Amino acid sequence: MLELRRLVLICEFARKGSIAATAESLGYSPSAVSQQLVALERETGTALIDRTARSAELTDAGRRLVLHAERILSMVEEAESDLSAHAGKPSGRVVVTAFPTAAVAFAPALARSLRRHEELTLRLGQSRSGRGMREVQSGEVDIALVDDWYGRVRDSESLRVFPLLHDPLVLVVPRKHRLADPDVPLDLRELRDEPWMATPDGEPSRLAVDRLLVDVGGTRPTPWEFEGLGTILSLVAKGLGIAAVPALALAAGVRGLAVRRFPGNPVAREVHAVARGSSVHRPSVSVTLRAVHVAARLIAADLDPVRLADRPRGGRPAEDDPLADFPAGPTGSRGSSVGRSFGE
Repeated sequence: MLELRRLVLICEFARKGSIAATAESLGYSPSAVSQQLVALERETGTALIDRTARSAELTDAGRRLVLHAERILSMVEEAESDLSAHAGKPSGRVVVTAFPTAAVAFAPALARSLRRHEELTLRLGQSRSGRGMREVQSGEVDIALVDDWYGRVRDSESLRVFPLLHDPLVLVVPRKHRLADPDVPLDLRELRDEPWMATPDGEPSRLAVDRLLVDVGGTRPTPWEFEGLGTILSLVAKGLGIAAVPALALAAGVRGLAVRRFPGNPVAREVHAVARGSSVHRPSVSVTLRAVHVAARLIAADLDPVRLADRPRGGRPAEDDPLADFPAGPTGSRGSSVGRSFGE
């Protein structure tokens, strides 16, 4: 009989590509991982890992076992979800990861919404862009809040994607800047000589800013680079430059900023919640997805440039969507706390 924990190990090895990376991901020592994989080979009676002095990779038999193991682990999670759903009461720990601006924006609403479930605990962490979906796939987290700049995030065989927000780039300037006056026309070409600030080259938000600045005419601005959108917002508030940031970053509540929308259809990202299809009906995951959905509506109401996603794109039909019957939440009025802190 194959042990489930060893099937988890070989699936993680297939994703990470090395014993060291597998050990780091799962919190084991490399020698423990190696020993467990050897034990799995004894259980199956065949070589699963092709080892050399410097590397290790799956054999053909190992790749076939991974395909079986992924299905087995998914069925186990479905069984756990089914039993939990019949128990009905959210309990245990639910693990959520989010890209940094989403973690800051969603944390207050999630904490308020979920604290009434006394037997449920929330762990909300941050992950770099692109890691969230992999962490959901591997089972490290239950839900990931991910950003999608190019429309590539879709449902897969094992993952469910729930659209939350449309998050465009907005211009932020100091309160005393001439463009703080909303009656002054906004023309990007007139801003090419301004001191621009942006995240480092290669970051998703920096790539979005570069796309925005392609058509400014003349020499394209070369922004000063700073880690973290919060740092950039604080520098702009101090009058040290201007920046184009995703509207969601404004949820950090930095004072002293004026916010302007770019004309036309500015570069934007979509914000999604992603969960394993086998877990979405588990009470702890379902109630957290509901809380995320309601939080997105509250954020959309607070941040005027942000618009709630109208409908899932490329997802499942609404009647099969556990978020389809969620309360609409307040969308007709601005929130009381976030908007004031921006000085709008």
